Amino acid sequence: MRRSYKFLLRPTVGQRGALVAMLTDHCDLYAALQERRDAWRHSSKTTVRYGDQSGQLKEIRAFAPEQARWSFSSQQATLRRLNKAFEAFFRRMKSGDTPGYPRFRSRTRFDTVDFPKDGDGCRWNSTPRDGTTRVRLQGIGHVRVHQHRPIKGRVKTVSVKRQGRKWFVVLSCDDVPLEPLPATGREAGIDMGITHFLTTSDGVHIENPRVLAQATAELAAAQRNLNQFPKRCKAKDRTKKHRQAVRRVANLHAKIRRQRLDHAHKTANFLVHDADVIAHERLDIAGMTRRPKPRRGGAYTFEPNGAAAKAGLNRAILDAGWGVFLTVLAAKAECAGRQLIAVDPRNTSRTCPLCGHVSAQNRDGEGFECTACGFLEHADTIGALNTAIRAGLALCAAA
Repeated sequence: MRRSYKFLLRPTVGQRGALVAMLTDHCDLYAALQERRDAWRHSSKTTVRYGDQSGQLKEIRAFAPEQARWSFSSQQATLRRLNKAFEAFFRRMKSGDTPGYPRFRSRTRFDTVDFPKDGDGCRWNSTPRDGTTRVRLQGIGHVRVHQHRPIKGRVKTVSVKRQGRKWFVVLSCDDVPLEPLPATGREAGIDMGITHFLTTSDGVHIENPRVLAQATAELAAAQRNLNQFPKRCKAKDRTKKHRQAVRRVANLHAKIRRQRLDHAHKTANFLVHDADVIAHERLDIAGMTRRPKPRRGGAYTFEPNGAAAKAGLNRAILDAGWGVFLTVLAAKAECAGRQLIAVDPRNTSRTCPLCGHVSAQNRDGEGFECTACGFLEHADTIGALNTAIRAGLALCAAA
């Protein structure tokens, strides 16, 4: 199994400046996007590939001494990121999706440098002193690491990431052993919602933290304060108050992200300790949060399409963080040896789990009453029960 570990870096003042310079130079290297753009504009048949640009690195490092101080492999990884963006662009064009042409990364948005192999331009835990873990980075030196938990497996890749004013090292490890939990003999279905974040087939409701809704007032005040300053302003030209306003908004968003992730981890831990088989709905979150199409009424007029109400629903769905939770749940289930099954979500809250009758009249808000057999239950619990039933049918078919 493969797992990533993220640790806080504690660089010195000089090392912090060197880390910023490393990001800046790699961001300048990402400007190889312009070469690909020019080739695409002049002729759609002419394509500059990763091998062509990687072969130019030696000349670039000889011409620009500031580029030569960094790891050659990390620079190749930056060009590989650019190549991956272009491959995704062409794939979306062929499939008929919105292409999304690759964009330049400003120095404030370029936050990660990858080292493809431990020992090539970087060395994890190279010189431990007095129990202090350090990571050695070419051109920077030995940087202290706050290692709050042991790592398992073999370190494969190392990444340095900037988040706000903090620096992190991310280790991707191979051959991480599984840590299976004792069998419980139970199976559970879950239903994701807005009123309740999650409901199990046993009728257990887990409340929605609504972290964004709780921070709305404070975030709005910080955003209003930031809007007093010019929007298009280079970072070096910002005043002290402008920088403070930017950090305030960024810190609030970072806090919301941490709270949402913490809730996802705790909820996923509860589920993997409670059941051996967990079934959930296969949700199309991107489609569920898509804005409604305009409804044309006549010449130069449009009819109401419920966009305001849909915007509130979209905000609530994104605030719940279903995608983050399902990603965390999949990782924890794999590590614990649990089985995770995704089922078709259609009509899970409109189907009676006893008689199988499907009708929109079965559900009234959060209540459920079958119009055929009169079965009464909470609508979210009905959705979780039907999810578990469909997962059981899938297990029987697989057997």
